[in-house]
Amino acid sequence: MLENVNAKPAPKRYYRKKVDLFVLLDKMKLWPSRSGVLHGLKSIDRHGEMAVLTTHCGRSFKVRNSRRSRAARWLRNKLHQSACPACAVPQWKLDKYGATFFSRRQGSLLKGGPNR
Repeated sequence: MLENVNAKPAPKRYYRKKVDLFVLLDKMKLWPSRSGVLHGLKSIDRHGEMAVLTTHCGRSFKVRNSRRSRAARWLRNKLHQSACPACAVPQWKLDKYGATFFSRRQGSLLKGGPNR
């Protein structure tokens, strides 16, 4: 019942809207499945324009790098129903994701990442 009175809301983060999907996944480490469940990513194995994503719950997805894909749109628009209980996505990560905004004209381009 005791809430942390000194808890600050997560700072707002701004990213560009049309960044590559792999760069966005490297930054967020979250994957929205087709059923609306938000998974935590353990690894991203790139193979050119394709990648194999492995989640913390052991599921694997083979995806294509696309700015207009379903997953990219769902990440930008925050379309998910719940977090995967098996992946155990921490609440601070969900709060950070909720405080992230995507804009066409301002924000980080997410260039120069580790796998770029």
